[in-house]
Amino acid sequence: MRAELVPPTVKGRFRGRPRLAIDNVGNTPVTASVAGTDTGDHLSYEFRPGSVQIEPGRAAFVDTTLKPRDIIWFGSKEQRPYALTVQRSGVAPLSVDGTFVQRGFLPRWLATALSVAVALSIAFVMIWLAYKPQVSSGATEKLAEAGATALPSPEASEAPLPSAGSSAAALPDTPVTSAPPQQQDDGGSGGSGSSGSSGSSGSGGTKKKSGGSTPTATQTPAPGSMIIGTGSNRCIDVTDSQDVTGEGKDGTPLQLWDCAGRANQKWVFRGDGTVRSLGLCMDVAWGSRDDGAVIQLARCSGNPAQQFVLSVAGDLVNPQADKCVDAKDEGTGNGTKLQLWTCSGTPNQKWRVE
Repeated sequence: MRAELVPPTVKGRFRGRPRLAIDNVGNTPVTASVAGTDTGDHLSYEFRPGSVQIEPGRAAFVDTTLKPRDIIWFGSKEQRPYALTVQRSGVAPLSVDGTFVQRGFLPRWLATALSVAVALSIAFVMIWLAYKPQVSSGATEKLAEAGATALPSPEASEAPLPSAGSSAAALPDTPVTSAPPQQQDDGGSGGSGSSGSSGSSGSGGTKKKSGGSTPTATQTPAPGSMIIGTGSNRCIDVTDSQDVTGEGKDGTPLQLWDCAGRANQKWVFRGDGTVRSLGLCMDVAWGSRDDGAVIQLARCSGNPAQQFVLSVAGDLVNPQADKCVDAKDEGTGNGTKLQLWTCSGTPNQKWRVE
């Protein structure tokens, strides 16, 4: 029987893993166990398996793990010689020598660098404490001086109040002019031939201002533009929402309707890709990408189902689905609903903005 250590020298910080090869060169099966020793008992040993049975002319391998009992935190590597012995009954043990090179956890130069850094830090702190510059601020003194200069003295601010007699003497004699008499509409007199229109129906001296009629408040037109279908010449309209300044309802489907310029037919193309009316966004229902999905008005959320682009060719495209806003069944009449459909270039998918 013979044994060989592969490799004979291993290196590591926390462990080494050599393999012991045992050959049976005899004519009978051999059962052997493995043990390890070293000078100074610096290593511990683990064997897998701890004992082997080898047939004639065959070899067996034992995985060995070497672990140093002490870790070298700083410093150079150290060599730990060791010996593995193959033991079997009735025969002298067979010894195989090896070497474990234990490396330091941190290199020596790092310890030196850390020591130098700590020394420099301590020196810097000591120098700073010894030669700390005296910094003082004159802001408080300057502020006090400025306040004393800007505030007037109490004696100067307390001026004597003029008496009533001197005030009366100082006033010039100005002629008192009376205001022109206001024309009163005597309810009983028929001075105006149209007493009903003047609003005084004999109430006995009730004063009324004559003049033009009270101006009526003008309503501001809704912002945005109309989106008109090329095939129908009708506008995209928010269904059942015809108030000039009304608010949209979430989930309301869109339709075609005669263009009237109302708020529910005005659309604003925003820089974020949304098309808005009545404070809500044009939307593909449920974020669908399928043909026939309803085009509706919904709360603006910024999701891709609310992104629309009007191409140069007049297609109103939802980029997420890469499909067009389409008048359902190629309809052109009032109340035709809008849907999402594969772009085909037909007139019911063409739009213009006015």
